[in-house]
Amino acid sequence: MRILIAGAGKVGMALTKELSEEGHDITIIDQRGWVLEDAMEKYDVITLEGNAASQRILEEAEVRKMDLFIAATNADEINMLACLTAHALAPSIKTIARIRDPEYVEQAYAMKDVFSLSLVINPERLAAREIAMLVKNPGFLKRESFAKARVEIVELRIGADSKLVNVQLSKLAQRVRSQVLVAVVIREGRAIMPNGEFALRKDDRIFVTGRTEELHNMLTQIGIINMPINNVFITGGGRISYYLAEELQKNSIHSTIIDIDRQKCVALTEKLPNATIICGDVSDHSVLESEEISEYDAVVSMTGMDELNIVTSLYAHISHVPVVVTKLGRGESSELIDSLPMLGSVVCPKDLCTSHIVRYVRAMQNKTGAALTVHKIADGNALAYEFMVDADTRHVGEPMKNIRFKRNILVVSIGKGQNTMIPDGSASFRRGDTVVIVGDVTRSIQTLNDIFED
Repeated sequence: MRILIAGAGKVGMALTKELSEEGHDITIIDQRGWVLEDAMEKYDVITLEGNAASQRILEEAEVRKMDLFIAATNADEINMLACLTAHALAPSIKTIARIRDPEYVEQAYAMKDVFSLSLVINPERLAAREIAMLVKNPGFLKRESFAKARVEIVELRIGADSKLVNVQLSKLAQRVRSQVLVAVVIREGRAIMPNGEFALRKDDRIFVTGRTEELHNMLTQIGIINMPINNVFITGGGRISYYLAEELQKNSIHSTIIDIDRQKCVALTEKLPNATIICGDVSDHSVLESEEISEYDAVVSMTGMDELNIVTSLYAHISHVPVVVTKLGRGESSELIDSLPMLGSVVCPKDLCTSHIVRYVRAMQNKTGAALTVHKIADGNALAYEFMVDADTRHVGEPMKNIRFKRNILVVSIGKGQNTMIPDGSASFRRGDTVVIVGDVTRSIQTLNDIFED
């Protein structure tokens, strides 16, 4: 596909990396020449310096030959105008706009057709919803959803005192009293696709799949969820904090937000009358002590500085706060994150936004039999695919125990209408079912038939 990206910021560059690696032809527009030079050095892309909302610049970028236009500049107004102009010049083009300002978001969703928007992306709202889910399900480091959010693959870390230490996977469901399946284990930096004889150890990072309610029940059974979350302390008064407070309020969870900017605090007080807003410097630990941070059920560190968020989360950890969530703006420091499990769940809005758009691009180019969704898991060492069983799928109706699958392929769920199941040897799939599989990145899986031995 030919894709035009407006804006070479964090999201624009992340999209350039992902989409160019998948073989798409990328053209980038940005007003900063030095940023474009950096993009050309790193990736095989075409660049154009200028304003992406300009008709002249879009025509120079050959917008009429593009399949998709992604507007991800730092200005919502430019993104909306750029998409409107691009669609006027190329009526068949698909357009995606990143809209961040709460005052514009609802308008953009309601007037998608007027603005000629195929998809509206709000990274802050995506991050807020993800954090709200992590707060309600403490212990999940990351999560990916399948089958219209009925099935998830979540990441957990096995602590020294975890009830899962030394548990053999064949006995896991019995131990946690839940229908779940471990698809991948990261042990000492190595990704393993385990069998039933595999035993879990301290410091393993495991990727578990199951229905959302079964995964929640698993957390309860192993003692991670042992009390309700009623009060959440949020550092930083940015847009994500605003959206998060709204999400938490829907679940009757009270939010306390602290920020050093008095003007921002006044605005939040007006917008969030049911939340507690504090004007203070979160980098001063005496402020955190005076606010009795240890009395909160959860702390979410969300200032605009990654370093401050890390330090605040570490302080929350040593203060014995049960649930800790850390927002990281850059998201590249995986080795640092792995070495600091006390950071709790880590969320990167840039990565969430990028993965959402990449999934949309994959859906655009779907052919008959192709994956509905694809997610990278286990630090990129494995891929999780969702397929629809169609008329060309082999082995329909056969028990899985009679099917020869390729090595390092695992069927983790089968969806039948509104119902999903973790399959055993007697399970089978029928036409119209959705099947989620996990495979290592060395395999090329284009259709569901690619998982079977010839």
